Amino acid sequence: MAQPETLRIAEDDADSLALAVEAAARHLAAGRLVVVPTETVYGLAADATNDRAVAAIFAAKARPGFNPLIAHVADEAMAREHGLFNKDALRLSAAFWPGPLTLVVPKQPASPIGPAVTAGRDTVALRMPATRLMRCLAAKLGRPIAAPSANRSGRVSPTAAAAARAEIGAHVALIVDGGACPVGVESTIVACLDGGPALLRPGGIPRPAIEAALGKPLAMVVDEPVDEPAAPGMLASHYAPAALVRLNAESVAPGEALLAFGPVPAEGWQNARAMLNLSPEGDVTEAAANLFVHLRALDDSGASTIAVMPIPEAGLGEAINDRLRRAAADRP
Repeated sequence: MAQPETLRIAEDDADSLALAVEAAARHLAAGRLVVVPTETVYGLAADATNDRAVAAIFAAKARPGFNPLIAHVADEAMAREHGLFNKDALRLSAAFWPGPLTLVVPKQPASPIGPAVTAGRDTVALRMPATRLMRCLAAKLGRPIAAPSANRSGRVSPTAAAAARAEIGAHVALIVDGGACPVGVESTIVACLDGGPALLRPGGIPRPAIEAALGKPLAMVVDEPVDEPAAPGMLASHYAPAALVRLNAESVAPGEALLAFGPVPAEGWQNARAMLNLSPEGDVTEAAANLFVHLRALDDSGASTIAVMPIPEAGLGEAINDRLRRAAADRP
């Protein structure tokens, strides 16, 4: 495929937004792939009801077919066309949509979302993104949009259009450049099924906020067997740079890159081949926004190992540490 066209947009610029929606919808309707920005990361988008287009996502990413995709919807009415919402799902969608929350619910029997999206399960993962582009695009298409992160499977998710182009540009017809993604980590995924709500993946909305909206604790489902994950991002090794990742580093060995956090660098930081700080002030929200872009930059330094300073689990720290543990896991 030829180099993809790039359209730059601003969320508050109606003209650029309309142009991008028109162009992207045209490609999606024709079964082609498009890179789109969301508030979390850049996504590799296809019509979720077009089996051949969804198959092209898996091929472009070299993604295993047992790993389901998230279907992005324009509004709650579209979500109800494809998923069955119990009381917990209704509470969470009311509290956090549009936003970085994905709900895994039973799939409506008449939904045309294909088995490749759901990995053959009778459940479906649905999200209403905060970005106007994605909601307008789903509305224009008239169908949900499957859009996993726009990178090769298992690699670091892109939070800028240039990173998405480098990862997956040869497979897409259009890249919509909306600038840096403000959240920087993928959506939180909660299953709302029989047995009560369960956290499948920490993400852009902290667990305490979800539990407050529900009025009860979430069950924790984070160690499901890798051969049948219930949701994206649950594989043991995921979000990984080419370099090895060493967690909870209190010191830096010569030649290592350092991913710092907080005002005091790790001992021996002067030895680092490269150093970037997720948040000099120790702010986990800032750290989440910087996580993937800093991992990519340190990976590009040529260091064989990235040493990562400890990051607290509070707030978005839970999602950051989840991504880092998977980045540091043994590679398949």
